[in-house]
Amino acid sequence: MNSQVQEIAAHCDQLPERYIQKEDEEHGNVTNNNASSPAKIPVIDLSLLTSSHLELDKLKTASTSWGCFQAINHGIEGSFLDKVREVSRLFFDLSAEEKKCLSEENDVEGYGNDMVFSDDQILDWTDRLYLTAFPKDQQRLKFWPKNPTNFKEVVDDYISKIELINHVILKAVARSLNLEENCFLDQYGTASSKMVARFNYYPPCPWPDKVVGLKPHTDGSAFTFVLQDKEVEGLQVLKDGKWFGVPIVPDALMINVGEQIEIMSNGIFKSPVHRAMVNTKNQRISLAVFCMPQTIKDIGPVDGLITDVTPRLYKNVTFSTDFFFQNNQQGKRRLDVCKI
Repeated sequence: MNSQVQEIAAHCDQLPERYIQKEDEEHGNVTNNNASSPAKIPVIDLSLLTSSHLELDKLKTASTSWGCFQAINHGIEGSFLDKVREVSRLFFDLSAEEKKCLSEENDVEGYGNDMVFSDDQILDWTDRLYLTAFPKDQQRLKFWPKNPTNFKEVVDDYISKIELINHVILKAVARSLNLEENCFLDQYGTASSKMVARFNYYPPCPWPDKVVGLKPHTDGSAFTFVLQDKEVEGLQVLKDGKWFGVPIVPDALMINVGEQIEIMSNGIFKSPVHRAMVNTKNQRISLAVFCMPQTIKDIGPVDGLITDVTPRLYKNVTFSTDFFFQNNQQGKRRLDVCKI
């Protein structure tokens, strides 16, 4: 495990070389802290998805063109979202010693940084707490904070709410393609599906032209639910070769299409490349919940989407933990490995 970025930011007057980002030919200027275009990320009213064909069409367009959208009227009260943010902030405010007790060498879960797979791997300017949150019998409680004392209660409640919203969206995207509404959900599974929570802490950084909070990547999930910081922006999405800043929409959840939905939809829905930037003055905290399909069988394109005109683009695959992290940290797009 590397030194925590929070400690480096507090005590270091010179940027360690391992955090200096290299230029990325595929994703453009990685360290350009300014989004090149104003954000036009779609806003979807989830309460209308069962009654409005217009809103369903907006969801389809958002998932095919952007691969993400801001979800409003999702059923989670703003006051509860603030409570989730608060327990996240209180955790990262704990002493370094108390947080480090929630980590073990070479274990993905717990507190620390992302796994390092090579000596020349460039590091992100972030600390994180990574927890398996669902199903509950897979929670590794030794990595769960005891402080704040209501941390687990709040997170468990939040995860149960996200699970319901995830099922609503899985059904809605199927209907948007005129498919049977359970076709994605049946592949996703319920009893053996998995939800992983990643609490992200981005300390202020005096070198925003040299580092990124989180390097460009796509998510290996079905859908990812991001609860943004309430005040500090930093998330950016790549579209048509340009970076777009994701604005803070009050009480909204930012939802990304994951690679596994791109596979299930045979490439109709797109998993967006995105990154997190740093702020010179303010810390930023976010929470990403990755909804992962069942692992007892492969996932693949839905049969109803494969025709002579639209042939199968992806083979059936299973996303293992090693497959997920190694490709992500080596800058490889997992979908390229899955293509036929």
